Amino acid sequence: MDAPLWTERYAPDLADLPQPEVREYLQKAVNDPINLVLHGPPGAGKTAAVRALAREAHEDPENDLTILNVADFFDRTKKEIRNDPRFEQFLQGETEFSKQFKRGSDQRKQYKRQWSKRDMINHILKEYAGYAPSSGEYRTLVLDNAEDIREDFQQSLRRTMEQFHETTQFVITTRQPTKLIPPIKSRCFPVAVRAPTNDEIVEVLKRIADAEGVEYDEMGLHIVAGYAEGNLREAILSAQTLHEKEGEITRETVQTVREIGIRNRIEEMLDAAEAGEFSDARKTLDDLLVDEGYNGQEVLQKVLTVARNSNRYTGREEELAELTRLAGEIDADLAEGSSDRVHLGHMLAELGAKGEA
Repeated sequence: MDAPLWTERYAPDLADLPQPEVREYLQKAVNDPINLVLHGPPGAGKTAAVRALAREAHEDPENDLTILNVADFFDRTKKEIRNDPRFEQFLQGETEFSKQFKRGSDQRKQYKRQWSKRDMINHILKEYAGYAPSSGEYRTLVLDNAEDIREDFQQSLRRTMEQFHETTQFVITTRQPTKLIPPIKSRCFPVAVRAPTNDEIVEVLKRIADAEGVEYDEMGLHIVAGYAEGNLREAILSAQTLHEKEGEITRETVQTVREIGIRNRIEEMLDAAEAGEFSDARKTLDDLLVDEGYNGQEVLQKVLTVARNSNRYTGREEELAELTRLAGEIDADLAEGSSDRVHLGHMLAELGAKGEA
């Protein structure tokens, strides 16, 4: 999608959030900056809601809001974290201190072993939390997709929250609040961000379509919302894709487009994987996870939807059964909170191996 994403161009303010109960909870948090846990299904608008809160609460949200995706830490090696431009400034002291030992010496190796990835993450987090607010009395630090946070790190996070509670508001977003330890939960007010209803999604699409001057009809918007199955982000991206391809969002154009939004990308990814073109398949996966903001379980669910509801595996029932079995294993791995990219990449590699067999 070459044009700016509608999900970014029309990022909602608090008053625009489709769920009235979420609007009410977060409006109260504007004047009472307590720690929060926003939990709900993929695509429900958790991160968008946090951004809306920050724009309302901070005079300078550009500088007083920091969002860290947990995968930026736990899906990376120590070297990758150290070389990230966002984090390297905080780790210069550690790097410089290690240089007092001779390169390749046992002392230098031992020091680097002792400085674990958890130490690096804790150090970076404390640096962010310790920043003085640009304006006002506090700043907001968001840990996105927190289901990936290991329990040992959560214990350290608890201590950081206690240390900086006067100047930093901590907001945690997660699909699986049960993975948070009780001491974290007890320090945060829970906000359930449910999946928006079809009617609520349609209202959001109307607002965007009117702003864009897009021709649409009610039925067309309802069909797009229905395809999204409560995933607001997917509905918006699908509507944008349909508009760019057909010039309008109507009942007729929706029905003439066989696949919209993520479905096309899933087909491309599966085609490349089964053809043994793993790098192309992995690139599409990265686009979905990083550029378009889907999480691993969303991608996996759409893979199964495409596989079961299209003609892709007609006459290839054994391959469909194998994909379903493999998806079950990957789903269990994703539920453990480890790397979405690694596990889905493993699935694509397995599909490629089956294709070569």
